[in-house]
Amino acid sequence: MATAQLATFKIPPVSNEPMLSYAPGSPERAGLQAALAEMQSQLPFEVPCIINGQEVRTNNIQKQPMPHDHARHLCTFHEGSPELVEKAIAGALQAKDAWETMPWNDRAAIFLKAADLASGKYRYKLMAATMLGQGKNTWQAEIDAAAELADFFRFGVSYVEELYAQQPPKNAPGCWNRTEYRPLEGFVLAVSPFNFTAIGGNLPGSPALVGNVVVWKPAPAATYSNYLVFKILAEAGVPPGVIQFIPGGAEIVQAAIQSPNFASLHFTGSTNVFKSLWKDISSNLDKYKVYPRIVGETGGKNWHVIHKSAEVRNAVLQSVRGAFEYQGQKCSALSRLYVSRSVWENGFKTQYLEEIAKIKVGPCLDWNNYMGPVIGRRAYDNITGFIKKAKEEGGEVLIGGSGDDSKGFFIQPTVILTKDPRSTTMVGEIFGPVVTAYVFEDSDYEKTLELIDKTSIYGLTGAIFASERQALLTATNRLRNAAGNIYYNEKCTGAVVGQQPFGGARGSGTNDKAGSISIFYRFVSARSIKENFVGLEDFHYPSNLV
Repeated sequence: MATAQLATFKIPPVSNEPMLSYAPGSPERAGLQAALAEMQSQLPFEVPCIINGQEVRTNNIQKQPMPHDHARHLCTFHEGSPELVEKAIAGALQAKDAWETMPWNDRAAIFLKAADLASGKYRYKLMAATMLGQGKNTWQAEIDAAAELADFFRFGVSYVEELYAQQPPKNAPGCWNRTEYRPLEGFVLAVSPFNFTAIGGNLPGSPALVGNVVVWKPAPAATYSNYLVFKILAEAGVPPGVIQFIPGGAEIVQAAIQSPNFASLHFTGSTNVFKSLWKDISSNLDKYKVYPRIVGETGGKNWHVIHKSAEVRNAVLQSVRGAFEYQGQKCSALSRLYVSRSVWENGFKTQYLEEIAKIKVGPCLDWNNYMGPVIGRRAYDNITGFIKKAKEEGGEVLIGGSGDDSKGFFIQPTVILTKDPRSTTMVGEIFGPVVTAYVFEDSDYEKTLELIDKTSIYGLTGAIFASERQALLTATNRLRNAAGNIYYNEKCTGAVVGQQPFGGARGSGTNDKAGSISIFYRFVSARSIKENFVGLEDFHYPSNLV
């Protein structure tokens, strides 16, 4: 049914969602405590697949354990199958025409409403699910499940409005030139990670916002929070079939990329998995209707370099947060720490270890705990394995180095001092609360920059600490390709939507910059339209006249 276009609408101004403090006695602390208590009294929850708006129970039941208490689980979920993926794709393609032809202002309104639901009505519920299921403390859940999720939706609407306004600057006499930004032909496969609920919402949300239909496979370790995000989008008005929610494993992804209608992969996860999927997609090119758009943000081996002119106290505290927030389970987390000898020996080392010693590790339900558990058994074994290998290679554990998996997957914040800048923990991605420090001579600053650039396959984030402007500029130029997000005198984590577009290149992904207008170009296919108002009277050119 055609809809009248009787005005050019302008969206309301958008800004970053204010973050609440959760101070003792505050209403937000009381609200969150109530949500946590209610959720714990009702678990485990049951999560079905959602296909065409209908719940589908496959009876292939999997569990999402709580990493702070792994004998208990937050939810069970019905794992999808290749046959269900085929049904989901067919249903999404049936929903596609109505969704892409929906007036832009109506699509925008749906996502603006979803942002308000996430930051208002469901704020504490989303946070509770993220804390219990993904092991985040209150502040990390706040900046993720409440603030960043809302920011992705609100700023996404703003960026798409800006995108649609980009039109040809010139028109010949008697003509009108226009550009429309079509959704991709086919469907988008969204594969989201465990570590950010907001990314769970953004990976299907960004392509859907510009009119695409999406098959969404959430990470098993984030199933329940992602299910809540899906329910919020449905309540906000995303029609049935536009986003198909299918929990499960690798077979979901493999089934989706076999479809001739596969048009794009929107992925956040490990570098090895992303590379493998890229190869699989390449081998299927002859069966696809279009060349698929591959968009991915993967791993990092992120660094701080501390110049001799750095302000020590700030560098210390920023390096504590950068390494140990959310147990180091951020793609951007600090893992490599390069410190000039004069700074290391004149306060940095002592202060760094003193501050880390203050970190309390334990369940997210205890407000005193700064760090919680790592996400699961595989992560625990991988991280402790890295620590063991570092010791075998001669690395000196300055603090931490131990773990306790008896009830939850807890690892103490760990600092390893190495004399080998290419040791195992300086090269491999650990994805846990482990930072390796390398002390360089003050006179070797530029040699150290070259070392930083060549040690790792990754290029996600990095930070330079210096009070001398030339030191900042030298590092920026020498490390131009070593990080997609670089920070001056600020930790290498914490990119904010609308402020620091996020993404890296090299082994860290396609650098399409989530949280900016850039990401939306990947999910549209532009079409140029030229309309002629004045017909020809003769086919000859003036130059043909004699």
